[in-house]
Amino acid sequence: MSLVVMKFGGTSVEDPAAIARTAEIVAGRVAAGRKPVVVVSAMSKVTDQLLASAAAASRGDRTGALAISSRLRSRHRDTAAALVRDCRALQNAIDQEFDGLDEVLRGLAAILELTPRISDLIVSYGEQLSSAMIAQAFRQRGLDGVHVDSRDVIITDSQYQKAAPLDPLIEERCAIHVRPHVDAGRVPVMGGFIGSNEAGITTTLGRGGSDFTGALIGRAMHADAIEIWTDVNGIMTTDPRICRDALRVKVISFEEAAELAYFGAKVLHPATILPAVSRNIPVLVLNSRNPLNEGTRITSLAPHCRSPFKCIAVKKKLTIIDVVASRMLMTHGYLKAIFDIFDKYQCPVDMVSTSEVSVSLTVDSNDKLPAIADELSKLADVKYEGQKALVCMVGEDIRGQNGIAAQVFSAIRHVNVRMISQGASEINMSFMIEESDAEEAVRSLHAAFFVDPDPEVFDVEARQTATA
Repeated sequence: MSLVVMKFGGTSVEDPAAIARTAEIVAGRVAAGRKPVVVVSAMSKVTDQLLASAAAASRGDRTGALAISSRLRSRHRDTAAALVRDCRALQNAIDQEFDGLDEVLRGLAAILELTPRISDLIVSYGEQLSSAMIAQAFRQRGLDGVHVDSRDVIITDSQYQKAAPLDPLIEERCAIHVRPHVDAGRVPVMGGFIGSNEAGITTTLGRGGSDFTGALIGRAMHADAIEIWTDVNGIMTTDPRICRDALRVKVISFEEAAELAYFGAKVLHPATILPAVSRNIPVLVLNSRNPLNEGTRITSLAPHCRSPFKCIAVKKKLTIIDVVASRMLMTHGYLKAIFDIFDKYQCPVDMVSTSEVSVSLTVDSNDKLPAIADELSKLADVKYEGQKALVCMVGEDIRGQNGIAAQVFSAIRHVNVRMISQGASEINMSFMIEESDAEEAVRSLHAAFFVDPDPEVFDVEARQTATA
């Protein structure tokens, strides 16, 4: 029997109906002779509300913080009542969790300082509650669900809010806390996103980290597949909200999917792919609202595609920073000094372009930019412009396609392009434009490159059905 790690996002467990669908999907895998390990996010919007409660408490608004907690308590109690016939024990467990949360919020309202460590503790309640509740819901529906506290398994460093996993320890803990349940025919249910350091203090893997949890468990358990269940039919050629004729991609390579995840595709967390790549574990992106759809399969080697591109991703809310120093550019250590400043503020750079007298960089727009610019100004003249967007076109062997750049920029000749990058990657062509031009650029590119899609790679039948 093959082992499959199944990760369900917040919209897949947002209410009793969604959780019931999730249980049916897992039961289908069991009936097919597979051994599932289930990873779940917090219920939809719960993490945002927990963060809002923490922010209110840190401002001294104890009443507001506790009111948010009370609404969340009611939502979870009501969900438990809808899922489990005799729900008194489950509701008591939910009350105990919220009593603990309220105690933390009261303490935070007293000290008025929201540290990363306290923030991680507060947001961890979402995954703890959902995973415990869903394990009970599974048992109600004939599955031998058992709750496993992810903090006993996902061991990380102490970089709160974006902790790095300690892989050897995770593998050891999986052997202790997860493998025995799987071998006994039970279905372990774990919260995504959360972990703990070696001292047992709660940490988180960062927003979107539930996908990462699924991949970490998959690697540690030597899974045969990792399934990411969300609310779309897989990876699309572009955002269907921008292009109504966007196509589902049937199969894509790990490398292409990783590029897409980093450059703005919302279906996958950027780090998700990496643990799977290390063990060559296929990843499937599936739709919990349409479980019969084949979704997208991500593998080490994807079939050849006659189209030059698989997908177009857009990353918005970016800023271009221009650093100009005519006498310093080629000085030894100058570029290092620039990037040391970005490292100091933990600000990742998306794209870099250099000329004889300047360095241009693109970064996520954030409140650290004035401080970064102030430090850069000690090295050179600095200016920055926000409201930019990065368009990333991903496909296999772009570098080997003669005239491909001419085709791309001909399709968007009516759009002003600020920066261009093809970099070391042979599968990514990116350029920076005004954010206001992004959707028009994507539509023009999609119309130019997906007019005759390869049926081996794209779900052409769905387009034909939609236009019939």
